[in-house]
Amino acid sequence: MFKKTFLICVFLFITSCGYEAMHSIKNLSKYDFSIESINLSGDRDVNLAIEQRINNYKLDKKSRQFTLNINTSSTKETLAKNTAGDPTSFENTTSIDVQVYMADDLKGTFKIEKKFKYNNISNKFDLDNYEQSLKQNLAETITNELLFKLSNFR
Repeated sequence: MFKKTFLICVFLFITSCGYEAMHSIKNLSKYDFSIESINLSGDRDVNLAIEQRINNYKLDKKSRQFTLNINTSSTKETLAKNTAGDPTSFENTTSIDVQVYMADDLKGTFKIEKKFKYNNISNKFDLDNYEQSLKQNLAETITNELLFKLSNFR
């Protein structure tokens, strides 16, 4: 009896959570724009991550077409050191400065910045891999926010 009640409760919670995919057919009208061209400068890794995500919006031509000038930067800062002077924690800051043009008119500029703090890892190879994946994740998060902001431009 307890199992049946538990399964019914779990089923009700899962089906009524209201989850929808961000790029589903229902939400497609919110992202009714295309990107005519992108001019990227700055950090190469961040630029590649942004360009991969934005390429889907370059394929179809929509009524609202944007030209983007994006300047990216990524910095690693030491936050704390131990008594021997070795770093113990870092902060990675990834930011983009965006200029949005529509039909050669500047529609707006904005900056998106994300920060992440993490501790040092004794194995430098693992630390480098972790930092690369961290930079990739921050770039994807920033790109999602960029697409959301572009959907609100008129």
